[in-house]
Amino acid sequence: MAECVRYFEQHSFSQLRIDRYKSMWKSGIVSFMAKESIQYYDASIGENYIRTNIVGSIVTPTQRDFIRSIHVLNEFQEKGIISKRFVHRVERKLLGQIGQLMEQFLLHLESLRRNKITINDHRLYLHRFLIFLESKQIYHIEKLREEFILNFISTTTNNNVCVASSLRVYFRYLFENQLIKDDFSEVLRHYNWNKREKLPSVYSLEEISKIESSIKREDDTGKRNYAMMLLATRLGLRASDISQLCFNNICWESSKIILLQFKTGKKIELPLLADVGEAIIDYLKYGRRESVSSYIFLYTRAPFSAMTNDAVAGTLGRIIESSGVDTKGRKHGAHAMRHSLASRFLENKEPMPVISEVLGHQSTITTMSYLRIDIDSLRQCALDTPIVSNEFYEQRGGIYYE
Repeated sequence: MAECVRYFEQHSFSQLRIDRYKSMWKSGIVSFMAKESIQYYDASIGENYIRTNIVGSIVTPTQRDFIRSIHVLNEFQEKGIISKRFVHRVERKLLGQIGQLMEQFLLHLESLRRNKITINDHRLYLHRFLIFLESKQIYHIEKLREEFILNFISTTTNNNVCVASSLRVYFRYLFENQLIKDDFSEVLRHYNWNKREKLPSVYSLEEISKIESSIKREDDTGKRNYAMMLLATRLGLRASDISQLCFNNICWESSKIILLQFKTGKKIELPLLADVGEAIIDYLKYGRRESVSSYIFLYTRAPFSAMTNDAVAGTLGRIIESSGVDTKGRKHGAHAMRHSLASRFLENKEPMPVISEVLGHQSTITTMSYLRIDIDSLRQCALDTPIVSNEFYEQRGGIYYE
C-alpha cells in the first residue's frame, strides 16, 4: 500500500483521491485481513474480500469504489503500474449468415464514404434487428418474412424512424445486389410514424451570461470548463469539436480558430474572440497539467489524457443544469448553446449564408431550420385575419355552425 501511494504521488494523482484510497483500504481490506488473521496480501485475498462483503445483484457507487481499491492493489502487485479506467464501448458483432450480409452492407457504406457516425448508427440498428431475429430463431435470410420486419418495427420504442430508414436502405442494397429475392424495402416504404416537429432549445443572452458566470475559475477544472463553455456559447462549437481542438487549430497571430468539423469534415474558420482567447490562455498557463498531448482540453485527474466527446458534453450539461437557469422543457447541452447563438444571429438580422458559414453547415438548407425559433420575424409574416360577416355563419340556416 505504501508503494502504491508513492506511485500515486509520482504520477500526480490528486491528494483527495489518494486519501480516498487509503481510507477505503483501512476500513476495507486491512480490517478484513486483521479479522481473518491474514498477514500477507495477494490477489486471492482481495477477491475473497469482495465476495464476502459485496453481495447482491445491485452494486452501489460506494461498493464500486471499494472494488476498484482492491483491483488497484492487485494490478500494482502484479505489474507495478496502475492503469487508468476507461469506459469500454460495446462491441456489436454481427454474426451468422444474416450478420455477414449486414457487415457487407456496412462495408458498402464505407466505400461510399459515408460518415463513421452514420455507419455506427446503422450498425446499432442492424444489431438490434439481428438480436430480434435470433430470438425468433431466424438465422438465414431465406427465412425472413414481412411479418417479422413489421413486428420488430412495432416493438421498437427508441428512434423507430431511424431504425425503419436503416432497414429500408439495407434491404434495398440486398435486393439490388440479388442477395434476396424479395424487395423488403417496399414493406417500409409506406410505413407510417408520428413525428412531432421539435423546436431547438434556446437560451436568452441573460441566461447565457448567468451560465458562464456560474463557473468558478479558481481551480484548474474551473478554468478548463470556462474555456470550453465560451467555445460553445460564443462560437457555437459542438462538444465533439471542443474535445478535438488541438494547439495547431489556433492561429494566435491572426486571432483565428481553423478546424475540420468532427461531424461533417467541413473546414471552418472562426474569429478567436478576445474573451475566448483569454480564457484559453488562462487555462493553458494556470490550469492545464503538463502533457505531451496535442489536444488542448485534458482530464484533471491523472494520467491527464485528452477529454472525449461524451466527457465534454456531460461537463457542459452539468454546468448548465447547476447554474440556476430554468432548463425545464429545454435541452441543456453544448448543442443548445449552439442553437442560442443562431438565435442571436437571427435577432441581429444576419444574412442566412453568414450564419451557415459560422455554424459550419454544409448547406443553407440546414440553417433554414433555425428560422422556426425567430418568433419576432415570424410575427411580421403573419397576415391579418379578415372579418367574417354574420351571413357566412347563417348560410343554409346555420346548420353547419350549430
